[in-house]
Amino acid sequence: MTNLSPAAQAVFDAFCCEARSEPHHQREAIAAALQAAADQVVPHLKEPDWGACDNVHCDIELYTDHQRKRAELLAIAAELRGQDQ
Repeated sequence: MTNLSPAAQAVFDAFCCEARSEPHHQREAIAAALQAAADQVVPHLKEPDWGACDNVHCDIELYTDHQRKRAELLAIAAELRGQDQ
């Protein structure tokens, strides 16, 4: 088996940690993998201090797009876990 990147390994490990043959556990495993993918690809960002920002370091459009993408992945994970957002 080939070595995985740290990001891919984190997603794989999250899935394997939860994976069992029962459908309920499969959903939890997929949700865990999605959570890990979100953490690797669009990690939680602390909101910048918009009042102290210059245009180079603080782009509200990029920040909100990042947060939206993360929220979409986490919403799928929550749905698979049977949790309301």
